[in-house]
Amino acid sequence: MTAILHKLSPQDVQGRLATGRAVLVDIREPDEFARAHIPSALSQPLSVLERAHLTVDPGTDVIFTCRTGMRTAGACDRLAARVEGEAYVLDGGLEAWAKAGLPIEQNRRAPLEINRQVQMTAGLLILTGVALGFAVAPAWFGLSAFVGAGLTFAGVTGTCGMARLLMLAPWNRARA
Repeated sequence: MTAILHKLSPQDVQGRLATGRAVLVDIREPDEFARAHIPSALSQPLSVLERAHLTVDPGTDVIFTCRTGMRTAGACDRLAARVEGEAYVLDGGLEAWAKAGLPIEQNRRAPLEINRQVQMTAGLLILTGVALGFAVAPAWFGLSAFVGAGLTFAGVTGTCGMARLLMLAPWNRARA
């Protein structure tokens, strides 16, 4: 049986937060949360959800959110199991909140999310391999194949070498 997270509109969530009878739990990864989040939201990444301790006062509504609502929908059983009673989700996530004109805390100095960096780097490497394959020598198509194989490996194993390398980049190192 699939657990249900009851959907709430951004306005409903804002109203519940304003009365103090709700807590908003953002399940995105720390790098995503650092870049932009809803004020007063707690960061509780989905990747460590089972190991983390979520303390909520009895009678408080727990509302989960992510960027678009897709992650919360995909993890509804895991999320609902973390709370006693009913669990809620911000319908449409952070994007719907922003679209409704509600406040967001942003840090544009924070690095882009590592997944976006991987997507941009992989895309540029693949395009470069194709362009050089046509313009210089067919052997350059191998660059595109190598990146494609790496992305496939990452998808199968859950281990992304490119993400690990990008995390070592100067702009991704923790600032004191």
